[in-house]
Amino acid sequence: MDIVVRGKNVDVSPRLRKLAREKIRKIARFTHDAGRVEVDFSELRNRRVADNQVCDVIVHLKRNFVKAHAAASEPAAALDLVVDKVEHQVARIKEKRVARTHAARRSRAAPADSDAASPSDGDTGADDDGLGAPDRIVERKRLTMKPMRPEEAALQMELLGHDFFLFTSTETGRAAVVYRRRDGSLGMIEAAG
Repeated sequence: MDIVVRGKNVDVSPRLRKLAREKIRKIARFTHDAGRVEVDFSELRNRRVADNQVCDVIVHLKRNFVKAHAAASEPAAALDLVVDKVEHQVARIKEKRVARTHAARRSRAAPADSDAASPSDGDTGADDDGLGAPDRIVERKRLTMKPMRPEEAALQMELLGHDFFLFTSTETGRAAVVYRRRDGSLGMIEAAG
């Protein structure tokens, strides 16, 4: 892995350069195909901004790249934050790759179901970027839904740590889903008629 540490309009001390190389080498735990890693340190020249030390990292992988950005009051702290972000992103890419290869192995080993699409249909089951999840159902769960109010369903969702919760509404008697929106608020989808 080729690690390049640069400073944009700021001098990078040898100690910080060495620390950056050590921390970036830890990414190798999650991937073996990182060819080049660029670490850029810079400083925001605004007195009103407390977190003025910025660290940008770009990891060039075989098929794609990972980019992360973090700011803190010290360059080493910004480096720690950005390394955590990069490790998380690289680990997610690895999980997707492993899940995709294991799903392909299972489908070859298992007899073909009449419900499942065969790989010879021209569909590989992956998105264009090669990292997408298979488009067939790989797991099924059956739940017994007890009737509850939407507020109780939201509480259950929080207790389980999920982003959504399926329940039967006591108000309407229909199936409904409470879910967490991107902005952090809650939403609800209810079956019609």
